[in-house]
Amino acid sequence: MWNKDKIQAFRQTLLSWYDQNKRDLPWRKDHDPYHVMVSEIMLQQTQVNTVIPYYHRFMAQFPTVQALADAPEAQVLKAWEGLGYYSRARNLQKAAHQIAYDHAGVWPTTAGELTKLAGIGPYTAGAIASIAFNQVEPAIDGNAFRVFARLFCIDADIAQPKTRKVFDDVIRQVIDPDRPGDFNQAIMDLGSSYMSAKDPDPEHSPVAEFDESFKTGRVMDFPVKTKKKPPIVVPYYALVVQSSAGYLFIQRPKTGMLANLWMFPLVEAPDVEAAGAAFEQLSGQALSFSDPQMPLVKHTFTHRQWQMTLLLAQCQPFDVAKLNGLWVPRNQINDLAIPTVQKKLLKEALA
Repeated sequence: MWNKDKIQAFRQTLLSWYDQNKRDLPWRKDHDPYHVMVSEIMLQQTQVNTVIPYYHRFMAQFPTVQALADAPEAQVLKAWEGLGYYSRARNLQKAAHQIAYDHAGVWPTTAGELTKLAGIGPYTAGAIASIAFNQVEPAIDGNAFRVFARLFCIDADIAQPKTRKVFDDVIRQVIDPDRPGDFNQAIMDLGSSYMSAKDPDPEHSPVAEFDESFKTGRVMDFPVKTKKKPPIVVPYYALVVQSSAGYLFIQRPKTGMLANLWMFPLVEAPDVEAAGAAFEQLSGQALSFSDPQMPLVKHTFTHRQWQMTLLLAQCQPFDVAKLNGLWVPRNQINDLAIPTVQKKLLKEALA
């Protein structure tokens, strides 16, 4: 570990660089905890440039915690459409409801209290606590893992949950006690630029003199991370059922993947005939599905990959209440809250 003088020199070097070069991001215009929370939740699993327009639209629709807490869930999911990982949106709204009603609009200010909010883990709690409330808390995300692994040549496997404490102990010794929020954001900016994962530029990094991995020619050896297992393949038939009333969409269950979002019916079956039988069992309606003519549609989630074969059927409108379904005219499909995987299906089905 560095001595006190080196720690102080690092803080000064890092924050001086940040003050002159920090990214101009809309959620950095102030230190409002709501703005920090929304941006950090959006940035999980999503690139900054993708998030910016979503953030602007989301804030226009739900400008306050109270507005988000009181909004219909369908409206929140629609605003989130395309960002994926929809449990983030649901938990974000649950957290807003907790703040607005359980806390009477008063924000928890410590990382420990913030983690009691729905969907707020150690990283997001650290980010909100440090940026909004000036608490001396690390915000340990992928950038922080990478930056500090390279600075100190830490070879602990970041895929292991126990490794977080190793980094937490190191960062708590280095974080600037007067500007913890700026320190954490500077690490984020450093990790997305000079110390990026795939194309770093350690030679020109503002903290090159502190970077042990650069000095020893081992930059790309850090961080150490075991490879994830390949996703499990889940085969489905996606049923494109069309009547004079529109296309059949069903709302997914209230829990589980893509909860409450609208999709074509999906069935697991060994062949087309079995898929039709499965649909008849679910709906009480016998339909004749065409043999598949369209490309297989693949969509990868974190731990599984859906491989979907589209089957088409024309029919007269029938009661779809049993399916928790709707007949949706083509020109009204975009009014539904639909996930990215459904957009892929639509692109093939309506081509």
